[in-house]
Amino acid sequence: MILKLLEKATLLSFLDSLLAESELCAPVRRDGGGFSFSVVESAADVALDYRTTVLSPKKFLLPPRETIFRFRRQAPVGVRAELDERSRVVFGVHPCDINALWMLDAALSDEPADALYEARRSRALIIGLNCLQPCDDYAFCGSMGSNVADSGFDLMLNDVGDAYVAEVGTSAGLAALARWGGAKEVRYEHRSLLREAQRRRAEEWPRPLDVEVNSLPRLLEDSYDSLLWEVLGEKCLGCGSCTLVCPTCYCFDVWDELDLDLVEGKRVRRWDSCQLRDFALVAGGENFREKRSSRTRHRFFRKVKWLPERYGRVACVGCGRCSRACLAKINPIEVYNQLRGGVAW
Repeated sequence: MILKLLEKATLLSFLDSLLAESELCAPVRRDGGGFSFSVVESAADVALDYRTTVLSPKKFLLPPRETIFRFRRQAPVGVRAELDERSRVVFGVHPCDINALWMLDAALSDEPADALYEARRSRALIIGLNCLQPCDDYAFCGSMGSNVADSGFDLMLNDVGDAYVAEVGTSAGLAALARWGGAKEVRYEHRSLLREAQRRRAEEWPRPLDVEVNSLPRLLEDSYDSLLWEVLGEKCLGCGSCTLVCPTCYCFDVWDELDLDLVEGKRVRRWDSCQLRDFALVAGGENFREKRSSRTRHRFFRKVKWLPERYGRVACVGCGRCSRACLAKINPIEVYNQLRGGVAW
């Protein structure tokens, strides 16, 4: 992989060069504490020291609410697609969220491909920022192997003290550095610091799960009838917060909105959650996941059994967002460890 050096004193200049070309989406500090990914108007607003965010950068590629197309019901009858053709740079993405984008890419490019997502994704430059430590005790990215990203980015920045070593993932990332013109060749001491940081992430990163990630699909298969799901169902409030903050969830609802003249309108979609009671409601009033316990079980099975069986990779990246957002304090670390330990309920 090609490596380039960006001195920390020049990073704002690099971000300003990106801002001059594209919409720049990056982590910013929120009033009252915490961080969020937002569209920034100045490179000085970017928070490089952020730990985690409530929502992942997914929201720029698969927005919480968007118009699919506009239509006209009277002559001239027609439909007009609403494709977002803006170029954007998503900066400062942590490895867990880059791995989450891999799952979105795989699922939404599967036939029939999602044209709206692909239009945004093809025009997005992803610049990662490797973590120096886990975000907090909720994160279990080390156990899931998602504290490291080997692909899925155009550039990956690694903090090596007085500079960032940029791993070049694509020709688009290399071209962005070339247009800026401020990148330098990596020196030996910086390569040594990069190797040491990579070693620490591979060997010393906390791994709170008592089970290997590759064993999770079989663990879930053997636990389908576990009484733990009933216990979790009693705790779960069915609010859907866990899935709405998840960086790999992509379920949505679709409906039509007519203008007041009843001539024109639009088809809209927004994020939906399998944890909501009406999600599995079908014609005739039947609900094939009416109980919260079955919805809770479905969420875990989808993440670490069914999606891996289809796409070859576990769909939970261990970011910990679901645990932070859960009002009932349901934590996947505890769930998997309890299933692994065979706790009797």
